[in-house]
Amino acid sequence: MQKRRLGASAPEVGAIGLGCMGMSDFYGAADRAESIATIHAALDSGATLIDTGDFYGAGHNEMLIAEALKGRPRDDYVLSVKFGALRDPAMAFIGYDASPAAVKNFLTYSLRRLGVDHIDIYRPARLDPVVPMEETVGAIADMVKAGYVRAIGLSEVSAHTIRRAAAVHPISDLQIEYSLVVRMIEAEILPACRELGIGITAYGVLARGLISGHWTRERSSGRDFRIFSSRFSGEALDHNLALVEALRKLAHAREVGVAAMAVAWVMAQGRDIVPLVGARKRGQWAESSAADGLKLTDADLAAIEAALPKGAAKGERYPAEAMADLDSEKKG
Repeated sequence: MQKRRLGASAPEVGAIGLGCMGMSDFYGAADRAESIATIHAALDSGATLIDTGDFYGAGHNEMLIAEALKGRPRDDYVLSVKFGALRDPAMAFIGYDASPAAVKNFLTYSLRRLGVDHIDIYRPARLDPVVPMEETVGAIADMVKAGYVRAIGLSEVSAHTIRRAAAVHPISDLQIEYSLVVRMIEAEILPACRELGIGITAYGVLARGLISGHWTRERSSGRDFRIFSSRFSGEALDHNLALVEALRKLAHAREVGVAAMAVAWVMAQGRDIVPLVGARKRGQWAESSAADGLKLTDADLAAIEAALPKGAAKGERYPAEAMADLDSEKKG
């Protein structure tokens, strides 16, 4: 696999990273053995960036990753960990805490669950509405000095917040949703990151499976949070699936899968962008990571833009209450 550097202060990683959230949470039941096999397949193919959150499965995801990484040299992988979300025993979200004390507390548990002595990239999952970003970044910077963290990342924040954070400590990368369906970062956030030498870790590159080429109207599960997304229901879903069929025609012309085409488009937007593929099965990883060997021509990119123009998809990426809490959706 090719290599990319996330940002001026970030480590070099495989050009496609593995997002592990779905192995523990949000998308319904997952098979533990297959999840571990998928992590192994990703690493064996040249991927090095492994992304998780301490609240994915309330620690389950970190322990799963630790099991999968057992015996692997520590320098062979880069761990990206998000923190801050609070959950109750019923797994409901009950708030957010990115205070300096919480930073150290969450980090301690992550180090123990993952079985490592440092986290490569540590990041608040969201902007704390009460704690200034400067305090959060300052606390992580203390952990960098102490050797427990190698680099500081951000997640789902605005250009204004990115600048505030970068004034305290160099920021490696911003983790944020970016795909053919979600392109809001192109206006302000991506230019700000490039000005500051901050890379992009793009999640949701397949729009949570919507543009994977496999989604159908019949797919749903009571434990799958996509049933609450307007993109996956009603007329919006019919409209969006028609867009996927247009993309499928272009993918077939290049003799590749729809997922590879969608991931390759994200990769073509700049070498400072590393897509995260949220695979739970080896077959999913193989389909998406095929983008590494797919070079899109100017003609390909123009055809994709015509088939899925910016703003063509219908529906929001999160329910209304969650959208209201996203600092990344704010201008400036």
